[in-house]
Amino acid sequence: MEQIAIILQARTGSTRLPNKVMRLLGGVPLLSHCIGRLQRIGTVIVATSDLTKDDPVEELARLKNVYCSRGSEEDVLDRYYHAAKMFNIRYIVRATGDNPFVDPNEAHRVVNYIVSNKVDYVTGAEVIDRLGLPVGVGVEAFTFNALERSWFEGHAKNHREHVNEYILENPGSFNIVRLKCLQESSCPGLRLTVDTDDDFNFVEEILKSIKKPAVEISTREIIEWWQKRKN
Repeated sequence: MEQIAIILQARTGSTRLPNKVMRLLGGVPLLSHCIGRLQRIGTVIVATSDLTKDDPVEELARLKNVYCSRGSEEDVLDRYYHAAKMFNIRYIVRATGDNPFVDPNEAHRVVNYIVSNKVDYVTGAEVIDRLGLPVGVGVEAFTFNALERSWFEGHAKNHREHVNEYILENPGSFNIVRLKCLQESSCPGLRLTVDTDDDFNFVEEILKSIKKPAVEISTREIIEWWQKRKN
């Protein structure tokens, strides 16, 4: 296994929109779009729960020729830790299965920074100087050492549910970098993550309007389409 890998968390038990990761978007499961775009970055590991209801997630991962690791449904930090340890990953890119337009170029930028600068945690999704990515296209990256420390020391409920929160709550203990968003990718008012039926209908509209395979659609194209749509 490579030292760098994307761990893509996905489960069917979403409370707001159950089974959203397997819902058909353009004829294929939403999760399939996420995997396809992330495969442009490197090795993908789908991290899902060990519950029977998430068997279809593992089956889809196999169909897409990516690894699958299974663990606790609620303790996502534990799920990440064991996936990273199993595959001997040094740098982890965190992605979620409800972002069908995750940006591979942005992910490359985050990965290149964390590897080149030897920091603990990098994100490019922050709004800095009024520039910010659309919600749902960014990723974050952290080292295995930072993940392992979070796993050992992060005991609060939010630390177990949200992989990054122990790191972010302890800036004195970790070297955290928030990259400034690139001008061409900036549009913080745009939402491209799927939490509700309205979100799903919106990303479906994008896919139908920009007549290209989802894996090839760029963030810039979506921003330009959305700005024209508003007018």
